[in-house]
Amino acid sequence: MMFSDIYVTAPTLEEATRIAHAMIEEKLGACANMHPIKSLYRWQGNIEEDEEYALSIKTKTALVDKVTARIRELHSYETPCIISFTIESGWPPYLDWIREETR
Repeated sequence: MMFSDIYVTAPTLEEATRIAHAMIEEKLGACANMHPIKSLYRWQGNIEEDEEYALSIKTKTALVDKVTARIRELHSYETPCIISFTIESGWPPYLDWIREETR
């Protein structure tokens, strides 16, 4: 079984927390970490600089499409950052925990 870490940015702590709660409650993710970040990016021809929150959601790779679709439903951005990284290796008891905590 393979596992992934999904990286998402959100505009507020409230939105990040709402997304994280949905992932855990719906068993789409085993864990969601949130961190405040400062983002600099180009959007519609302008350079933007914002305070955001980054989420790191641990899940089974087989659930990535479902996680992405659910985040898209919950997210306020027109084009949210939703990126999946495959977890190449990890401590087996932790990976077992991810397996048990996701559907």
